[in-house]
Amino acid sequence: MLALDTADAISFAFGLFNLLRLVSYIPQIAAVARDHQGARTISLTCWTVWIGANAATALYSWIKLANFGLASVSAFNTICCLLVFFVAGYKRFIFTRSRIVRRLVPLKRLPAAVSVSCN
Repeated sequence: MLALDTADAISFAFGLFNLLRLVSYIPQIAAVARDHQGARTISLTCWTVWIGANAATALYSWIKLANFGLASVSAFNTICCLLVFFVAGYKRFIFTRSRIVRRLVPLKRLPAAVSVSCN
């Protein structure tokens, strides 16, 4: 029987939760991509902090710890966070631009229907 010591248990938990985190980006990216209201429920500030934290972890683990595995996982997390950030930013830009255009260009009114009677 395999016995896990504390370090093994922590390593297992780290790997498991990072795998779950990587998978959890997929529904978030899909939800942002489907959004038609400018992705207003996405906090770009929060995603910016996550981008910075993941990028710093990737660089630290690569340069200071020489741990390529941790650096790779953190770099991939950074890329996923950047994807959410840029898709949400793009959605906001498009939504805001369309609202501005709608205000500047009034809708063209169609002429009233012409009734034709045959006598």
